[in-house]
Amino acid sequence: MTSKETAKRKKVSYSKWGYIFILPFFLTFAIFQLIPLGSTIYYSFFEYYRSGLKEIGPTFVGLENYKTLFETDLPKYMGNTFILWILGFLPQITVSLILAAWFTDARLRIKGKQFFKVVIYMPNLIMASAFSMLFFALFSDIGPVNSFLVDSGILSKPYRFLSEVWGTRGLIASMNFLMWFGNTTIILMAAVMGINPSLFEAAELDGCNHKQTFFHITLPNIKPILVYVFITSMIGGLQMFDVPQILTDGTGGPDRTSMTMIMYLNKHLFSRNYGMAGALSVVLFIVCAILCLFVYFSMNSEENSAPKKKRIDRDVLNTKAES
Repeated sequence: MTSKETAKRKKVSYSKWGYIFILPFFLTFAIFQLIPLGSTIYYSFFEYYRSGLKEIGPTFVGLENYKTLFETDLPKYMGNTFILWILGFLPQITVSLILAAWFTDARLRIKGKQFFKVVIYMPNLIMASAFSMLFFALFSDIGPVNSFLVDSGILSKPYRFLSEVWGTRGLIASMNFLMWFGNTTIILMAAVMGINPSLFEAAELDGCNHKQTFFHITLPNIKPILVYVFITSMIGGLQMFDVPQILTDGTGGPDRTSMTMIMYLNKHLFSRNYGMAGALSVVLFIVCAILCLFVYFSMNSEENSAPKKKRIDRDVLNTKAES
């Protein structure tokens, strides 16, 4: 036996161990994600619910569940969900970007950065139920906020926050903002700290102010993280449930203007209408997927078009130089 054959026989292949190590993840994913997802899609085409102790179905009805959803109030609840998410996300991303730029700017020399990081992240650790009960007590008709506004002469009578459309929506958006802006700030700070410091040093030497540095260096370099924050926030917004559920006692009031898609889904699950709940889940899944893909590809198309534009400009200049 030659030395080459001996070395070949002693050689151990470790490639199979990689598949063995990731096998538990795929098994868990298949059992707890893929199978329930397939079951949800399957039962969305059936009439399947409980009426008291009697179980109706499953009876195949095709797209009847989807048709019923869009003929009822689903478009209204979808609009409510988007409004509540946008009202909370716009101040969240604005404040988070400003704080991330401030805390990572070496020229400002802010003291106690670690303390402020802990303080702004702390609301994220509070349960949504506790937050909702706190706001319910603060902004009730006889709560401390209304008492202060009336006693100081700002209002002549208490403002019924929970009985007004935009009052309730404003409270829900404020809670989502306070709960999540700290987490977003930490993520954006990590993104800014990953930028090459020489870029900021070059900008400072060129005389750029804070605004120019932020818009021409910071924002373009953290675009991938901004896409991630935007997509995760969108998914979380479409799945909004606990805050409006507790604050409005599950009614989505006033006049169901704060009813979200997940609250509507919960009503079908509570009434044991599995077919309708499955159809609503599939619609929510499709909406999330379409919006996430749209954001992802629109951001990537901008990044891919920039090098192409530079290449075209360079070719034009070379053509002019040759002529």
